Amino acid sequence: MNALEALRRHTTVVADTGDVALIARYQPRDATTNPSLILKAVDLQAYRPWLDEIRAQALPGASSLEDRMDALLVRFGKSILEVVPGRVSTEIDARLSFDGEASYVRAMGLAERYARCGIPADRYLIKIAATWEGIEAARRLERAGVRCNLTLLFSLRQAAACADAGVRLISPFVGRIYDWHQKHRRPSPDNSAMVDPGVASVRSIYRYLRRHGYPTEVMGASFRNPAQILALAGCDLLTISPDLLHALEQMPAADPDLDWRDDHQDTAAEPILDQAAQFRWAMNEDAMASDKLAEGIRNFAADSRKLDALLSE
Repeated sequence: MNALEALRRHTTVVADTGDVALIARYQPRDATTNPSLILKAVDLQAYRPWLDEIRAQALPGASSLEDRMDALLVRFGKSILEVVPGRVSTEIDARLSFDGEASYVRAMGLAERYARCGIPADRYLIKIAATWEGIEAARRLERAGVRCNLTLLFSLRQAAACADAGVRLISPFVGRIYDWHQKHRRPSPDNSAMVDPGVASVRSIYRYLRRHGYPTEVMGASFRNPAQILALAGCDLLTISPDLLHALEQMPAADPDLDWRDDHQDTAAEPILDQAAQFRWAMNEDAMASDKLAEGIRNFAADSRKLDALLSE
């Protein structure tokens, strides 16, 4: 048994890519996409015809750029669902991250597009950045039967607000937290996953949600190395890039440490129930979370603009 096979015994493995062929290769239960992954995929010869097909709709009056973008996202989502038994996550435009109403409308448009393809609501998640506006849009969407995946999540306060909003799944990032601490602080002498700040953050979030009985699923994301992944064995889900899935396949299996899930000493005794001003102040006080959230939104927005340009050619 290799490390990937052993990991599947304790955690749902999710593929973090838009490349349908690679997803089929690793046979995960679910898959996640984002603007950066879709941009990378359409650069591959196998998916160029999809881009050309949707770009052909750009006749005067035929469709808006927004319609073409959503058609491309759902084209990938529908194809991914043909090779995975579970769900696909489809992300709305990051440029809407601070507009709750626009995020809600765009997400409902994606849901309606999936419905027209005959895809039931339990087979896709709409990804939204975990800003206050994004979380409130997700609250409305969940009540309307549209399940959400809140992404670009770097803090317990974000996770607590998502859980209070009834969000189905959250994606706390590991690698980007690790990157920030590597840049701003002295790394630990042994660089071990046990003291990795990204791993510690996801563990704390998981324990908080379980202690307070929230059903929100926790999916660790944005990994830099296999050690970070294996240190989170036992988390609900882990979304992993193809190169790290391959690395895990080459590693021998080892018994994971699952005891981390039962230690609640670091969790708040009472649920954190922020209002907008409290949430924003907490984010302002957390330099890492505010830096990485803003950076992530900028980067996803930049790749969305590149996709816009491709769809407008």
